[in-house]
Amino acid sequence: MIPQRPLGQTGLDVSVLALGAGPIPELMTRDDAPAQRDVLARALEHGINWIDTAASYGDGRSETGIGRALADLDAVEAFQIATKVRLMPEQLARQPIAQIVRESVESSLQRLGVSTVALLQLHNSVTPSRGDLPTSLTPGDVLDPKGILEAMCELQSEGLVGHLGITGLGDPDSLRRLIASGQFATVQVPYHLLNPTAAEPAAVDWIETDHGGVINDCGTAGMGVFAIRVYAGGALLGRPPAEHTHTTKFFPMDLYERDTRRGREIGDALPEDSTLQHSAVRFSLDHPAITSAIIGFSLPEHIDQAVAALAAP
Repeated sequence: MIPQRPLGQTGLDVSVLALGAGPIPELMTRDDAPAQRDVLARALEHGINWIDTAASYGDGRSETGIGRALADLDAVEAFQIATKVRLMPEQLARQPIAQIVRESVESSLQRLGVSTVALLQLHNSVTPSRGDLPTSLTPGDVLDPKGILEAMCELQSEGLVGHLGITGLGDPDSLRRLIASGQFATVQVPYHLLNPTAAEPAAVDWIETDHGGVINDCGTAGMGVFAIRVYAGGALLGRPPAEHTHTTKFFPMDLYERDTRRGREIGDALPEDSTLQHSAVRFSLDHPAITSAIIGFSLPEHIDQAVAALAAP
């Protein structure tokens, strides 16, 4: 069974590998119940106890597939589930924030077939002004009275969600305002071989997104940290890009192509007893503030490979 680590100050222990149910590599966002069930069963065999999903993954198909697979496996109690709410600009123009958040979470619970989730995360990036990045909101949208945090806390007080978290995308200083509030228990942030800037300073000639060392702020604040994009959207595995990569505004195709080239260069420099996949997994878990690496799996053997990486050089 794979190791577990404490998730910040939540009191939860989380497996160092978590099952990501997003649109990369697409398994959980398509309608393939047998394959979804097989992957969750293998995760259970290895002791993975955390599933990360979102209302927006496949327009709810991810949550529906997870709920169906957990019921088929009689494993609802074996996993902790994290989901997310993303507030879209057109919603904010016509609905109160509290209504948007509640409706999203209640729909997620129904699709998952559960009465509560361990973690509810804000899925929007955070920037100084709305729309600085696709769907980004401001720290004030989150922290001000009648804002998103207040709506999330209301659901927490009712027992619909256990803990609250954020997605560490956007402007690092804006994210630090949320971190410094002390109101969020977790963050998930891109941290991988090709972009370590969530933990260390960017090089002077750095051209990619600079995540501003926010992992260190989270560690100081006692937050649990999930590493995401561990394989750089699949670029570090040498696999063809997922369909989502051709359309997403967050991690676009040109980034995937650059990451693929850089990944090959790193792979060529590794010693013979190491692989790029093993290095990617080990790197994502090496920072002392990281609790778990969220990885999307499309086959049971992909889980075996990630688990094997934990013991690799």
